[in-house]
Amino acid sequence: MKRGSGVLAPIFSLPSNYGIGDFGKNAYKFVDILYKRKQKVWQILPLVQTGYGDSPYSSVCSTSINPYFISPEILLKKGLITKNELKLAKMDCAKRVDYEFLYSTRFPLLRKAFSRFDRKNEDFLLFIEEKSAYDYALFMSLKNSNNFKNFWEWEEGLKYRDKKALEDLEEKYSEDILFWQFVQFEAFSEWQALKKYANQKGIQILGDLPLYVALDSVDVWVNPKMFKLDENFIPKKVAGVPPDYFCEKGQLWGNPVYDYEEHKKENFSWWVNRIKKALKQCDIIRIDHFRGLDRYFEIDYGKIDATEGRWVDVPSRELFAEILKQIDKERIIAEDLGVLDDGVKNLISWLDVPGMRILSFAFNGDKNNLYLPESVEENSICYTGTHDNDTLLGLIESFNNCDRNNFILGIKNSAKLLGVELFGEDADSLINCVIGLGMACKSKLFIIPIQDVLKKGSSYRINAPGSVSKNNWSIRFNKKEIAKLSKSLKKISKNFGR
Repeated sequence: MKRGSGVLAPIFSLPSNYGIGDFGKNAYKFVDILYKRKQKVWQILPLVQTGYGDSPYSSVCSTSINPYFISPEILLKKGLITKNELKLAKMDCAKRVDYEFLYSTRFPLLRKAFSRFDRKNEDFLLFIEEKSAYDYALFMSLKNSNNFKNFWEWEEGLKYRDKKALEDLEEKYSEDILFWQFVQFEAFSEWQALKKYANQKGIQILGDLPLYVALDSVDVWVNPKMFKLDENFIPKKVAGVPPDYFCEKGQLWGNPVYDYEEHKKENFSWWVNRIKKALKQCDIIRIDHFRGLDRYFEIDYGKIDATEGRWVDVPSRELFAEILKQIDKERIIAEDLGVLDDGVKNLISWLDVPGMRILSFAFNGDKNNLYLPESVEENSICYTGTHDNDTLLGLIESFNNCDRNNFILGIKNSAKLLGVELFGEDADSLINCVIGLGMACKSKLFIIPIQDVLKKGSSYRINAPGSVSKNNWSIRFNKKEIAKLSKSLKKISKNFGR
């Protein structure tokens, strides 16, 4: 990874006439804009098919691609839908994604596309032969035929993946199983074409790998012994984090936790294969909640909050020894935010992978703040903020007088040390200076969320952690906004050697 800079922009936020950003022409135009602005990285959120809450960090399958990202315009070009059907798929270019409406309209459109698809397509036949999405297709067919019940509520044979039961299922629902394989084939094909285009422009794709998977998922259904579950697939323990300054009752995520004794028996092949698949989709991956690969916090299933739980050690050295036999560590970034103990710090140091430094956390009046731009080390990735933070403008507008003064004084001091100009104390000038400080710091890579490049306020934040809201994972930008992606990025990237 050479010194450079890039932009964080979720696929769903890109402009589109069809209700959600997709892999169509506007994604290619976005790549062109990044290229013109001399940016080297496009960071995305997990590409996966989302479930309840529409979060890309909770999916029916951790290796899937969201069917909503399939471009209706590309389907038209391939002759899989008609012009009239394309018109019917158009949706008002609102500020937010309407997932309920998408669900009711997009899958019928994809079924029409499948009805016209050449099933003898050589690439498709190879995709089926490799069983790239076979378990996903079985799972989705069973979901549909069981009124979307949780998999542990299915009949015994299907719940426990009895061979005869699955064979009968494949015969009974062969058409539907083929449809779901087509959905993933088309999504993978369109994404790979877009990624190739970006790579040809010298832009790398930085993806995101959630630490945990959803309970009601292909991942757990196919590999239940890899998780701490009882004989009925109900979790014994679930994931979360203990109480802290920000949340007095902790956070109860509810994901099943891993049974690392079982992973050991198979030389951690589940983890190795998961990361390998992720790196087929992206050039670099950020492992979310990395501290959970040193020690994780588990809570008894059924508890109403995370006030009671325990820390459990992970055989992290053994795990990563196996991972690094097949994977280049240069393609891994550790999300090392929050309160970290010596264990995870030593793990990151031993692995020698870059962690994250967030400028939004830097200017609080503490001269020893590790996130100050003059303090960050080269082997790190610097951000103005992440998908879980408020935007820079939102943060500045929320300050009381004391916080604002600390913020301004901190920026002034850092700017003086790093040779960055601050032209005023208004919000616009402060944001420009923070971006300049990120560009000037030693971090090998500096990433700016698109909201901060466009100087948007709190109503444009991607996610508010701990909340279930239609405002999460739904923000969109129109063509005019994307076209205005700061032209100064090119100049400032060049000035600071990015």
